[in-house]
Amino acid sequence: MDATTYDKLADLCLERTAEWLEDFDPDELDFSTSDGVVQLEFADGTRFVLNRQAGAHQMWYAAGARAWHYDWDEERGAWVDDRDGHELTWNLARTISEKLGREVDASGLSATRAD
Repeated sequence: MDATTYDKLADLCLERTAEWLEDFDPDELDFSTSDGVVQLEFADGTRFVLNRQAGAHQMWYAAGARAWHYDWDEERGAWVDDRDGHELTWNLARTISEKLGREVDASGLSATRAD
């Protein structure tokens, strides 16, 4: 993948994630964005971080003591874990659900291609 395509896909991922996070009560889950990073902060001070790694053409996600690396899968139109193949959107929803103690709706996180 060329750098321009990667940048478009990574930026779209970060934008969609930030838009999705806007629906949460900021007293429960707040977030901030900066160049290439979305930082999630929970009421207890715990932080999760989603960021682009341009050198590797990946998205990296850290939640607690765990971290994952995601490559773009053109066929699936999604960021996919480089070890077991799960999708980033699924893992965001899963880890946030676990942290909040309730199921969260991930439908607003669906990936789109950067055409």
